[in-house]
Amino acid sequence: MRPRLSPEERRARRQRAMRKSMFVLPSSITMASILCGFSSVVMSINAAGSTPDRYFLWAAGLLVLAGVFDGLDGRVARATNTATEFGVQLDSLADVISFGMAPAILAYRYGFFHLGIHDSHLRAAGWAACFVFTACGALRLARFNVQVGSTDPRYFMGLPIPAGAACVASVIIWHPAPPATVAHAYAFAAELFIVGLLMVSTLRFPSFKKRAGSPRAAMLTSLSIVLVFAMMIVFQQRFFIGFFAAYVALSLAMNVAWKAGWRGVEPPRDEVEDPETVH
Repeated sequence: MRPRLSPEERRARRQRAMRKSMFVLPSSITMASILCGFSSVVMSINAAGSTPDRYFLWAAGLLVLAGVFDGLDGRVARATNTATEFGVQLDSLADVISFGMAPAILAYRYGFFHLGIHDSHLRAAGWAACFVFTACGALRLARFNVQVGSTDPRYFMGLPIPAGAACVASVIIWHPAPPATVAHAYAFAAELFIVGLLMVSTLRFPSFKKRAGSPRAAMLTSLSIVLVFAMMIVFQQRFFIGFFAAYVALSLAMNVAWKAGWRGVEPPRDEVEDPETVH
């Protein structure tokens, strides 16, 4: 017969059990991101018949939702002090699936599969563009994993892979009907090549994962979030392509300005000693 526990011992046991369960929460959010990526692949495969655009729209929307979960898991881990090496590795694997393989399959099925039936050159170009996108995404994640803690956390080196996937998804959300001409399909292939090269570049892109360091910065962050949601409501499907096009264009302009000597925004430091990392 088990000895009877005192109220204090029962309370301590409940606290230990709750503490252990909290470690599961960030990984559960990461698994939700994987579920969205897998479901996007299924929707891409199912896109057939007279209304493939409906499936493509769902597939692209699921990639955006996967990005939301990807942004939450790290924040939840830090907020609950449950960040672990296991969580970091799981997050990287989830990113390869949800933001590397899933958007590449969606892009191939959307932009090249139908027209490629009668144009072998287009099908080959689409295959190459989708592979380059996936390979560059994997290389970008590998580089990030070995540079954690050694680069300025305010900036990403290279376009983040969730943003790269969003660049692909935003085009499909804006225009879910597959390309009607070969010229449009080749333009879509060019976008995949460009996004892939941006991911493995050494250009710096602003990071929104760094927590605000002052009340004023926190207020500006909150106002920015409200503004983004308001624009999403107003522009609806056009919002995503405009938002990510502006993010890439402004980041490129900022890198060019830094090269020219502009210091209106402090450029990144090459090496930093910052214990807080994001994945």
